[in-house]
Amino acid sequence: MDHSTAKSDFFVIKALEDGVNVIGLTRGTDTRFHHSEKLDRNEVMIAQFTEHTSAVKVRGKAIIQTSHGEIENI
Repeated sequence: MDHSTAKSDFFVIKALEDGVNVIGLTRGTDTRFHHSEKLDRNEVMIAQFTEHTSAVKVRGKAIIQTSHGEIENI
């Protein structure tokens, strides 16, 4: 792990219902799906952006917490 990855901010996703999809999108000239997780109600995922992940898509009811604030996806 390089130092830039180790110092990246973490974000938290808490599922408010069963079946919340968290999808990681790649960096580079072609943005593609590269990882997917399914969370059930009250499950929490802690993640961060890396050299491979430039964006995250959340589908379903969830709370997303970042160093920039909290977003409720309803």
